[in-house]
Parts: sequence; structure tokens; C-alpha cells
Amino acid sequence: MADLRDIIRRPVVSEQTMALMEQNKYTFVVDLNATKPQIREAVEQAFNVTVEKVNTMRVTGKKRRMGRYEGKRPDWKKAIVTVKEGQRIELFEGL
Repeated sequence: MADLRDIIRRPVVSEQTMALMEQNKYTFVVDLNATKPQIREAVEQAFNVTVEKVNTMRVTGKKRRMGRYEGKRPDWKKAIVTVKEGQRIELFEGL
């Protein structure tokens, strides 16, 4: 993965993630094949912050039905990135 836009898909905005922001932790949906060093580098380049820690987890997609047809939402990977004390990611400000 050469481009950081391929690694970081979008931010996760929920009540839980907003509470984590007070601890300098930001949550992103990332590519399934992205590694922790790749995620660290992408966040540092994209938002000009120093990353202290990266925690990742794979989230399995839920089963969904539409009448008699059954399907499944895709699996995705979530990364919780801890930035250095005193630094902020401006993308989340004002939410």
C-alpha cells in the first residue's frame, strides 16, 4: 500500500469514540491488510501528529436479511490511535 488514503478509510464517530477523544485516542476504519506501522505512518503524515500507540481489531460483519434473502455485511478493521499528550487531530474538532 503506497498511498495513505488506501490505509485510512474514514473516522469512526460515535458516543464511545467521542469519550475516547478526551484521552487523546482517535478511532479510524482502516484497510483489512494494514499493519500497525503502516497505520502509524499514515496518521502521522495525514494529520501531522506524533503517534504513541496503535491498537487494532477486526470487526466481523453482521448477518442481514431482506425478506427471504440472507446476506452479510463486510468485515472491517478498526484502529484506535493514541497521539502524544497535548496534540489534537483537527478533523474531529467541532463534532
